[in-house]
Amino acid sequence: MEKESIIQVRNLTARYGDEVILDNISFDVFEGEILVILGGSGCGKSTLLKHMTGLLVPSSGSVRIDGIDITSCDGRTLHDILKKIGILFQSSALLGSMTVAENIALPVGEYSILPKSSVDMLVHLKLRTVDLVGFENYFPSELSGGMKKRAGLARALALNPKILFLDEPTAGLDPVISSEIDDLILQINTSIGATIVIVTHDLDTIFSVAGRIIMLDKKTKSIIAEGDPRYIKEHNPDPSVRQFFNRNGKIENQWLQ
Repeated sequence: MEKESIIQVRNLTARYGDEVILDNISFDVFEGEILVILGGSGCGKSTLLKHMTGLLVPSSGSVRIDGIDITSCDGRTLHDILKKIGILFQSSALLGSMTVAENIALPVGEYSILPKSSVDMLVHLKLRTVDLVGFENYFPSELSGGMKKRAGLARALALNPKILFLDEPTAGLDPVISSEIDDLILQINTSIGATIVIVTHDLDTIFSVAGRIIMLDKKTKSIIAEGDPRYIKEHNPDPSVRQFFNRNGKIENQWLQ
């Protein structure tokens, strides 16, 4: 059975001033999959994610979520679409003056009129999902890096989104904690069926969770590879793609600078 696409990016061009970051790119994200957007530093990964979540408007082209073009719809329609998505920012973006529970409850208060008792129950459920029960009253400054990622993920899950966008979910974490975050991503995808879009350059995460990847290139400002990362690693003819997937020490530093 052919998969349905839940996100369609069409002929998207992104600029910062006169500088073109992404040039006329198109791709689909299919319902229920885990898609990883990857590439070297400065290739436009985070820029693309910001366009896909409505934080930036492209110079040209469109982004459709559930059939709605978020680049041209009115504010009310965009508000309704944003209720369907959750975002984990690279820094987790937790508000330091709020407790973990208050951070998770924030989008619920923004997008719903649930009574406090229901919000408290929902917060507890999300904390249980990410294995942070008991840390409701902690402040972000009291959490480890991995716990901040989990708390940010719990907040992203607060509205039971159809789509999760994760920006560098394992950045700055040690290999053990990174592996735990990867396992949690797979668990969420399986248990609630959420479509997940991840920006990362972490090869362990890519091979652990990605069903499909798209690779961006800084020089061409376009997509230079798309498909199963394991197949691409072994068979893609582009030397820069092969180098990315088979990098080590010196090569890795070259890619990430």
